[in-house]
Amino acid sequence: MFTRRHFIITSSALVATPAFAALDAKDPDIKFGTTGSIYGVWNKNGDMIKSKNMRMMLMDIKHYGLEGFEPYSDQAAPWYNKPLALKALAPAPRPAPGAGPNYSWLGGEGQKKLIADMEACARDFLQPLGIDHWKNNMGPRPPGGPSTDQLKGLVDTANEIGMRTKKYGVRLSLHPHMWGPMEREHDFRYVMEHSDPNYVYMIMDTGHNVLGGMDVVKISDEFFPRITEFHLKDTFPQYRGNKGGPTPADHKKKSVYASVGQGGGVDFPGVFAVMRKKHFKGWAVFDIDAPRPGDGTGSVDDNIAASVNYMRTALGVKLPAATGKGGLFTET
Repeated sequence: MFTRRHFIITSSALVATPAFAALDAKDPDIKFGTTGSIYGVWNKNGDMIKSKNMRMMLMDIKHYGLEGFEPYSDQAAPWYNKPLALKALAPAPRPAPGAGPNYSWLGGEGQKKLIADMEACARDFLQPLGIDHWKNNMGPRPPGGPSTDQLKGLVDTANEIGMRTKKYGVRLSLHPHMWGPMEREHDFRYVMEHSDPNYVYMIMDTGHNVLGGMDVVKISDEFFPRITEFHLKDTFPQYRGNKGGPTPADHKKKSVYASVGQGGGVDFPGVFAVMRKKHFKGWAVFDIDAPRPGDGTGSVDDNIAASVNYMRTALGVKLPAATGKGGLFTET
């Protein structure tokens, strides 16, 4: 089905289909895709069950004219011991070693094992697939937020992992995320300003940046040289400039995320102006959850179509028009 494969890994992987013509006329080096969070259904307990049907998901992203797919770790896990079979299909990878309850990313118990596991994964799995960057969420946020010592521990851990993975051509890319150790601007700046820019990079998630109380356009511009990938998700205007964002319980009641351009909380034209002016070379992928029952956004198809059509009409990205029909997602 695909004649050329290119993978990007996070706690997952991104698989590209060939782009015969640039989708963004102002910056032809931006590639567009989606993460696996859209392919799922919500159960009665408020938990999302993600699809594991890799072939279907890859065919679906092609249906929408997107160029790549970034599965979540549980979607990618079945392929960990079969990288070449994965490459032949054009699918996904292994779950990233994550932080346990002792905050190994922050210098706690298990730090040495985490570092060794990350190096092994880069050497044995990511390098053979030609993956050039690796997204990591760094585990849960400590109660009350990370202390200065914990932020120092995160810097030390990231520097060491980044130095080791870069030997294999893989750039460690931290993912500042709500409810994680780099949620707020103080945490974010401390880690980025104290870590080695030769070894530590980042994923810019537009929604999480706003939810964390930051100015996504300003941060994208300031830290642009260290951004390896953009996660595109929207949120809502009330979260702009907040001093203490929504809680996980808030998010469980009603999603604080929205499809691209559908929430009004993220300045996407401003973000793309930065990307185009500075000529971003890399992936910009939708990272939106599956729709929840009764949330008014429609089906998986409707949500992907909304993001695609916003990219077309508001940002001038040359994706084909989407109708919200004809997608392939039918199962978890």
